[in-house]
Amino acid sequence: MRAQDIRLGVALMVATTFIFAVQDGLSRHLASEYNVLMVVMIRYWFFAAFVAALAARQAGGLRAAAATRQPALQIFRGALLALEICVMVLAFTLLGLVESHAVFAAYPLLIAALSGPVLGERVGWRRWAAIGVGFAGVLVILEPGWGVFAPEAAVPLLAALMFALYGLLTRFAARADDAATSFFWTGVVGAGVMTAAGLWTWEAMTPGDWIWMGGLCLTGVLGHFTLIKCYEVAEASAVQPFAYLQLVFASAIGLLVFGETIRPNVALGAALVVGAGLFTLWRARRQA
Repeated sequence: MRAQDIRLGVALMVATTFIFAVQDGLSRHLASEYNVLMVVMIRYWFFAAFVAALAARQAGGLRAAAATRQPALQIFRGALLALEICVMVLAFTLLGLVESHAVFAAYPLLIAALSGPVLGERVGWRRWAAIGVGFAGVLVILEPGWGVFAPEAAVPLLAALMFALYGLLTRFAARADDAATSFFWTGVVGAGVMTAAGLWTWEAMTPGDWIWMGGLCLTGVLGHFTLIKCYEVAEASAVQPFAYLQLVFASAIGLLVFGETIRPNVALGAALVVGAGLFTLWRARRQA
C-alpha cells in the first residue's frame, strides 16, 4: 500500500473519531432530556436510511446486500449493537463522557481475551499480560472498594463487553458474508429493534432539541461514511491505533461543554488501558 494511502487513512480515522465524539456529546445532551430509547431510535432511522441508500447504489441493489447465509447471526449482531448503543448512551448520562470512554476503551482488550473461546484464535502470553494490565487500569478508573460495585460504574464496562462481542461476531460473520451485507443488516435490524422498543417512549421535543437531534443523525451518517472511506484507502491494522483518539476528543467535549473533570485515577487508568490496547494491536499486526 502506498504511503499516501496510509496518511489519508489516518486522517480519515482522526476525522471519524472526532465526529463520533461530537455524536457522543449530542447523545449525552439529548439523553439527559429525553428517554434513551427514543433518542437511539431516531438516530437509527437515519442510519438505516443511509445503509439502504448505500446498498441501493451497489451492484445488485438491496437484494444483493440483504443476501446472507446466516440470517440468525446477522439479526443477533444488529440487535446487540443497538442495545450496546443504548447502554453506552445511558453511561454518558450517569458518569459523563470522560469516565464512560475511559472504561469503554477496554473493548479491544475484551476482543483479544474473547477471540480464543469465540473464534478459536491463539492468544499468547504477551497479549494476556497486556490484557491483565488493561483491566488493572479499569479497576484504577473505577476505584477499588465500594465504587467498583456501584451500578453506574458497571454500565460502560457492560457496553464495552457488548461491543467486543459484536466485533467478534462481525469477524465471524465475515467468513460467509461480505462487509456490505453485514453493514446492511446492522442498520436495518437495529432500526427495527429500536423502533419496537422506542415508540413506546415517544415524547414531544422542543424545536431547539430537534436541531440537536438533526446534528446527531448527521454525525452518525457522516462518521460511518468517513470510516468506510478510511478502510477503503488503508489497512485496518495501520489506522486502528488512532481510534483511541475518540477518548481524547470525547474527554475534551466533556470538560469544555459539560463541565466534567478528570480525576487522577481516571487519567492513570485510561493510560494503562490505552497502552495495553495499543500493545495488543501491535502484537496482532506483527503476528499477521
